[in-house]
Amino acid sequence: MARNKVIAGEYEGSLVMGFVIAGVYPNPKQPPIELTKENVSNYEVITEEHRKSAASGITRGLVGGALLGPVGLLAGLTAKSKGTHVIAVEFKDGKKSLIEIDEKIYKAFIQKMF
Repeated sequence: MARNKVIAGEYEGSLVMGFVIAGVYPNPKQPPIELTKENVSNYEVITEEHRKSAASGITRGLVGGALLGPVGLLAGLTAKSKGTHVIAVEFKDGKKSLIEIDEKIYKAFIQKMF
């Protein structure tokens, strides 16, 4: 079962919610940081192939040891549950997060990125 949280990087521990527009909620008293193309400069869905090859520049940059460290890297890449997605996100302000989300939030995220 997906945690629907930021599991590493900036905003670690923050909830990720939304069905129409996904958003990161770092502070309950402020509006969420919407996961849309207006706020996100790059993203990459982390798969088993990434874990094996790490060939992508975005993956190396976002999921590398500098962002997550070895423990965070393993935690982020071992999400194998069906319907669970791990995504490396780079925001337009340069901040980077690794999020783990369920199928519903994933669909909302992908729709808003186009």
